[in-house]
Amino acid sequence: MTGASAGKAAVFRALHLDRLPGDPLVLPGPWDAASARVFVDAGFPALATPSAGVAASLGYEDGATPADEMFAAVARIARAVEVPVSADVEDGYGLAPKELVERLLDAGAVGCNLEDSRAGVLRDPARHAEWLAEVRAAAGDGLFVNARVDTFACGIADPGPAVERAALYVAAGADCVYPIGVPADVLPLLRAGVEGPVNASATPDGLSAREWGELGATRITYGPGLQRAAAAALREIAGRL
Repeated sequence: MTGASAGKAAVFRALHLDRLPGDPLVLPGPWDAASARVFVDAGFPALATPSAGVAASLGYEDGATPADEMFAAVARIARAVEVPVSADVEDGYGLAPKELVERLLDAGAVGCNLEDSRAGVLRDPARHAEWLAEVRAAAGDGLFVNARVDTFACGIADPGPAVERAALYVAAGADCVYPIGVPADVLPLLRAGVEGPVNASATPDGLSAREWGELGATRITYGPGLQRAAAAALREIAGRL
């Protein structure tokens, strides 16, 4: 890892700290270099790629992007901007922690999303926590690890399992937890049981970032929502043409 990469990683980590309620870190999700530059020009201090948005830009269904193509896409995005870039690399593509970390750093990423399910099936939380600990050991301070908790996405409405998984992942060294799909009215309950930053997913036409922040979110991401909104706008223009 170069000095510049280490500096970006430190900047990215600092952006998550000491956030006031109602003022979460907002990370738009670029799907290619052009969209990344649009977001940076708009003033965002960091970016977080969405795997589904990148997949769409490459002509794949969500979850079907080959690892080599995903890392190449992340590298193009990171190379196009000066701000820190975090990469959604799904469940790690079966890579050993050391190789996963090396490939993320080689791509220019300073953070990553890592899911705790595969093909809609939740992983054993203790084993996943062990794997996250290995990722943390391999990365040191070079990567901000956002551990996605997929219980809500897998149909478990009870927040208890999400809190339990989040606690395990934080203890394993995760910098942030991401209970994807958590209902807005459940987020405060989860927030009370989780130490450290919490990521909430928003939609362009849903609750505002401020509202999610007031409910307990430290940072906001939009998944593929912005890519899909851009595609819808392009579809409308194409129809007029």
